[in-house]
Amino acid sequence: DTPARNAYVLDLSTDTVLLSKQSDLPMPPASMSKLMTVYMVFERLKKGSLNLDDTFLVSEKAWKKGGSKMFVKVGDRIKVADLLRGIIVQSGNDACIVVAEGIGGTEEAFAEMMTRRAAELGLKNSRFANSTGWPDPKHRMSARDLAELSRLLIEKFPDLYKIFNEKTFTFSKIK
Repeated sequence: DTPARNAYVLDLSTDTVLLSKQSDLPMPPASMSKLMTVYMVFERLKKGSLNLDDTFLVSEKAWKKGGSKMFVKVGDRIKVADLLRGIIVQSGNDACIVVAEGIGGTEEAFAEMMTRRAAELGLKNSRFANSTGWPDPKHRMSARDLAELSRLLIEKFPDLYKIFNEKTFTFSKIK
């Protein structure tokens, strides 16, 4: 058992559910939302419509965003490879917004794309209002959806998933 209100633990090697506690109840996922942002990038990299060396422009909105940061600067163009590390290793909200605007035009449009794609993937209890997990009453995921999304990232993108193993990332001389 766990004191957590929601939980879903899955053994990927045997596909056995080890714990399920209110696992389909939508909850605020905070930074775990970034997994869907990363999924959207990984999918485009695998299809070839995006390259790790491609760059996205940093907007004032991305630069101003609070919380965890990669410390991007307005007007800079940042490589997708660096933005992924900024999201995965540093949990950078600014990096998420740069990616969202680069792919979707606006963060709001990207959040709609995330919600549509989540539904297509069978994530039944996921709705996105932003790319970062910043608190919003409309932004929800279930524990089961988070586990399933994690499984998809591991199984569909093994070469890119290795980034999750990185412990540090230095960008603009900030480690």
